Amino acid sequence: MKKGLLFIMIMLIAFSMTPLFSAAQKEAADDEITILFMPGVADPFYYMMEKGVRAKGEELGVNIIIAEFPKAWGPEVQVPILEATVAQGGVDLILIAPTAIDALITPLKKLYDQGIEIITVDTFLGNGDYSVDSDFSFPLSYIGSNNEKGGREIAENLAEMIGGKGKVYINSTNPDVSSVMGRVKGFKEGIEAYPDIELVGVDYNMDVQQKATDQTLAALQKDPDIAGIFATNVYSSQGAYQAVLNAGLIGAVKLATWDATVDMINALKKGQVDLVLAQKPYEIGYLAVEWGYKFLTEGADVPKSVIPGFEYFTPDNVNDPDMDEFIYK
Repeated sequence: MKKGLLFIMIMLIAFSMTPLFSAAQKEAADDEITILFMPGVADPFYYMMEKGVRAKGEELGVNIIIAEFPKAWGPEVQVPILEATVAQGGVDLILIAPTAIDALITPLKKLYDQGIEIITVDTFLGNGDYSVDSDFSFPLSYIGSNNEKGGREIAENLAEMIGGKGKVYINSTNPDVSSVMGRVKGFKEGIEAYPDIELVGVDYNMDVQQKATDQTLAALQKDPDIAGIFATNVYSSQGAYQAVLNAGLIGAVKLATWDATVDMINALKKGQVDLVLAQKPYEIGYLAVEWGYKFLTEGADVPKSVIPGFEYFTPDNVNDPDMDEFIYK
């Protein structure tokens, strides 16, 4: 009888404590850091960045939310996805590639004013200088490439490929996005050092590969003596390459491309492309989570810009196993 009473008392105590355990578990869940990754568009570069975000999130025990990858580039596509995802609640930090230098300021500032921290990755707001007080300086940091530097280096390499003289052409994506704006600016600055090289045009394909192909074919028809082409991102590169291939000008027109997709690396291995610049999207995503976590947990002073370097694929190193990690797989 006594044993029966003892058993009943133990069970009553256990049941009475269950809500306490549940409350404690809920509190622990509420304390979990949640980081949202909002990419710019569905392409190999951002998928590679997602891998870095997930890897660091898993390492730190952070809850990672990956927003739907936009099917097209632009604020009109990105902002509704962002707002709908954040509306589900619980987001502490947003890692975002703003799809325009100005149009994302207001929606991101609104979220920031709600207590959500912002880090911009790959692209930035305004002129990217978050150290000076302005209407766009609220993000913790910009983590991404030094695009102007890359543009200048591409210009130098392409100039050497064409012997320091001739006509060159740029196929780019959007005229109001910080990354490609910097690449075009840097290329123009770099090519000015070569008085015998003429830049005959810059086209913007709005991140549509077929449009890049059509624009490049039109440029080659307009200026049949184009000696070199600089393509500024994934879709520009793949589109411009297809145009040169279709025109039967492989080898005659030197191709310097940006973003190390599997397609571009394979083209380089076949001798159909001459240079491929590889950004480090995995590292960008990894570092963004790392710095965001340090800020949220330690109040760390986050650098206003964190700039991973580049790697260049050439015919000489494209088969080097040590370069394999820089391909966007």
